[in-house]
Amino acid sequence: MKKIILSLIALALSVGFASAQDMAQATDTYNSGAAALSNGEKASAIEFFTKAIKEAEACGEEGAEIIANCKGVIPSIVLSIAKDLVKEADYTAAFAKIDEAVKVAGEYASEEVATEAAELLPQVKKLWAKSLYDKKDFAAAVDAYKEVLTLDAEDGASALRLAMALANSGAAQADVIAAYEKAATLGQEANANKQIASIYLKDAAAQLKAKAYAAAADAAKKANEYGDNAQAYLVLGQASQQLKKNADAISAFEKYLELSPSAKNAGAIALTIGALYQGDKNNAKALEFYKKAQELGTDAKQYIDALSK
Repeated sequence: MKKIILSLIALALSVGFASAQDMAQATDTYNSGAAALSNGEKASAIEFFTKAIKEAEACGEEGAEIIANCKGVIPSIVLSIAKDLVKEADYTAAFAKIDEAVKVAGEYASEEVATEAAELLPQVKKLWAKSLYDKKDFAAAVDAYKEVLTLDAEDGASALRLAMALANSGAAQADVIAAYEKAATLGQEANANKQIASIYLKDAAAQLKAKAYAAAADAAKKANEYGDNAQAYLVLGQASQQLKKNADAISAFEKYLELSPSAKNAGAIALTIGALYQGDKNNAKALEFYKKAQELGTDAKQYIDALSK
């Protein structure tokens, strides 16, 4: 019986010694992690802290503090690495590391890191999308901005960028305009309307050059629906004149002069308006615009003299 008791005592001492050794090892590993972190060796720090958790778990209650400290810092380190990758513009790796931070934060009950990672993701997505746009990889930028908007459907700036990327990617005009109109509803009305007007103006100019005067007039009118545009009124006037719609031509040309009184062709346009009025037998208005043309440096003397008799 005495031998059995002595054996149990020896076993108890052995277990206690082993536990002390385990605790010392866990502490050393933890300290190595802290040193690595202090030196900016974040990946190594995570490895040490993860190993320290396993070693401290074997120590029972004595290892609880080390475990808590490691679990408290690992999610933050993972997220810090993600931020470093963002600074390096390595967005693919950054996305993966943010996902890892969210996962680890969930495992270690770090709500603060989980929240920060969730807030960081859309910001990084926007940087990624912008980088693609700046590289003129417009098709990829379209997909990237769509991802951004799945995270924040009210992001007007990204909605505008999506429309711009669509326009540059060669998307159908209707899709581009729809995208700009969506951006307009999200606080980007001025910028979006300017772009839509530009699309219609380019179309109007192309139709005028192709002598598709009715289409040119329609496109010019559409451009002006998004804000008065001098060039759109000029195209509308020219197209209407070709269509023999003198009243429409006069109205458009007069609006052009109102918006661009110092244009190089202002005198010529005033002369044209005078001729259109004269063609409609409105000599008083014709004379008014012939005189205006003269004031603007365009020779209209013969027309003025003819109507002044």
